[in-house]
Amino acid sequence: MIGIDVTIGEVAASLVLVAIAAAISRWRGAGLEADIGIAVVRSFVQLTAIGFVITAIFDEDSLLLVVALLAVMVVFGAFTARARARHVPGALTPLLFALALSATATLGLVLGLGIFPAEPRYLVPVGGMVIGNAMTASAVALNRLGDEMRTEAPRVEATLALGATSRRAAAPSVRRALRSGTIALVDSTKTTGLIFFPGTMVGMLLAGADPTDAVRLQLILLYVLLGAVAISALTATTLAYRNFFTAAEQLRDRGDGGGQPAQ
Repeated sequence: MIGIDVTIGEVAASLVLVAIAAAISRWRGAGLEADIGIAVVRSFVQLTAIGFVITAIFDEDSLLLVVALLAVMVVFGAFTARARARHVPGALTPLLFALALSATATLGLVLGLGIFPAEPRYLVPVGGMVIGNAMTASAVALNRLGDEMRTEAPRVEATLALGATSRRAAAPSVRRALRSGTIALVDSTKTTGLIFFPGTMVGMLLAGADPTDAVRLQLILLYVLLGAVAISALTATTLAYRNFFTAAEQLRDRGDGGGQPAQ
């Protein structure tokens, strides 16, 4: 396998495409120019910083540092996802559990099956992919759950009035939220190799890897991510829906998720 030497000049040259995106936004009045600029700056700073951190972890070859880094990713991921789940009361705790469980379960299974060795060079990138995709799935699922519980409040209250438990009353909304959180990755997995090539496979091909090896590694990662996304979305929705109800299984105030049962 050959290496790739990417210079800072080549990175700078790629900003031409960013300029095109900003120009399109300005031309069509989308108002995304500032967001694009912030995204570029943040991505540069964050990726540069994490590059130094990963280099240090690789040099130390310490699994403890890997665990610490993944824990930080889980915490930041949960706070980021909470911003999208603003209509879900107490969303942070379900998100923390969802991301931590999905990362632990999938990475533990991968190591247990001997798919990857327990080394920082494998755990850091795979763990980052798992947590990132789990964060997105959980955020989308809880965002949908919050919308569902607001719009479906009359149905939920009627179901509760008929004697159903909060779990049964919320079940349709939870199912739709779970589907929303997982469907994007399921659809992208269906079209992998036909419509687009995933980043890992592209990276390996650019680095000179054998196409067969690139395909097999990409398949492993796709299946790992499917499991992680399913676990995170299921955990987040299962824990979060309860926050819409009081201890007496009454629906909380639908306006702000407060502690008063709806009248």
